[in-house]
Amino acid sequence: MTFLYAATVAIVAGAGIYMILARNVMRIVMGVALLAAAANLLIFLSGRLVSVSPPIIPDGAETLAETAANPLPQALVLTAIVIGFALTAFSVALAVKAYRSLGTLDAGAMHDAEDLGSPFAAAIDTKQG
Repeated sequence: MTFLYAATVAIVAGAGIYMILARNVMRIVMGVALLAAAANLLIFLSGRLVSVSPPIIPDGAETLAETAANPLPQALVLTAIVIGFALTAFSVALAVKAYRSLGTLDAGAMHDAEDLGSPFAAAIDTKQG
């Protein structure tokens, strides 16, 4: 069963990396989201997937029971999901703004967002004049 989980993480991470290498900005955003999902899945799977008691301290006790689930991977994954959602929402908003401004989602065509000219143009003009 561990091999199945590892293969799932590898497939999701591979699909994410494949999409990140695309030229379309929306595919890049979705690839980053897939890669984040693979990382979340890896962290979640490292927290023992067995049927144990929930991580709740019973009344009168000061520590968790030995058979309690580890709450740290659950908290990390929950935090990572929230951060990943915010990152994805910001990236989509940025891609929409770039599409409205430039008229394309091709990352290769976005290299000339501002035509500032050469930084050496002023030095060349003073030498010639």
